[in-house]
Amino acid sequence: MKNLINILDLSVEEIDRLIAVADDIMLSPDRYNEACRHKILATLFFEPSTRTRLSFESAMLSLGGNVLGFSEAASSSAVKGESIADTIEVVSGYADIIAMRHPKEGAPIVASDHTTVPIINAGDGGHYHPTQTLTDLMTIHHEMGRFDNLTVGMCGDLKFGRTVHSLIGALSRYTGIKFVLISPEELKLPSFVKQKYIKNKGIEYKQSTSLDEVIGDLDILYMTRVQKERFFNEEEYLRLKDSYILTEDKLSMAKSNMCIMHPLPRVNEISTAVDRDPRACYFKQAHYGKFIRMALILKLLEVEI
Repeated sequence: MKNLINILDLSVEEIDRLIAVADDIMLSPDRYNEACRHKILATLFFEPSTRTRLSFESAMLSLGGNVLGFSEAASSSAVKGESIADTIEVVSGYADIIAMRHPKEGAPIVASDHTTVPIINAGDGGHYHPTQTLTDLMTIHHEMGRFDNLTVGMCGDLKFGRTVHSLIGALSRYTGIKFVLISPEELKLPSFVKQKYIKNKGIEYKQSTSLDEVIGDLDILYMTRVQKERFFNEEEYLRLKDSYILTEDKLSMAKSNMCIMHPLPRVNEISTAVDRDPRACYFKQAHYGKFIRMALILKLLEVEI
């Protein structure tokens, strides 16, 4: 595999192998600290990011490599009207691998047609976010110990949430998965995502506008923020932004071993008091992201340890 655009570019077996390598990196980091010596990662972020960009950079530096790039479109030639294709044609001559985030759906596909080095999709609009999904899967692996026979609640912005779309696609390949889709009517999961990954596979699911009514059924609760940057109407955003707020009181209705996840950043959707609950996994989730991205870089650069 040369590029990673969609989580489904990876087979279940390849994901298992990446998680195994990431686990080994966590246990024996010294074995890997020169693995990408003299290799360069370009981080091309046309959209703001904290965890994804910095975890990619930390991953490459921890492998002994180097990093170059930009953190916003305003600091690139995109502001002068340069196309994605031209940017990639140039940058692929400067780096060995590229991680790119872009607000337009499909931008990484365009990039993949104009590169001589591996491209990693670090998020394209409301479309895909495969490395966040790898992070999510590694979190489930560590916290739940399995991927099958889980009831997974997706809560919040299911319409624009690219992390939700990618994770549903990934989990739909495992047996015994059930989805509970919790959102306001205006932010429901797009019908094409539901059809492709849930209905076509005969996966059991339910939709609800109430978190309280379903939280007791869940093994995993995947909270998301309502994404202001995807709205054209600020009044609509303000009306919906606090639709769901996870509190200690709500958690009293949940299973004692439920795993609470969030791709971050959070705004108001999880009370800070929940951070002390042993079921809160979102900061560990961010931590795992570095190691799974290290494993992915090794795979795409075909580095053997």
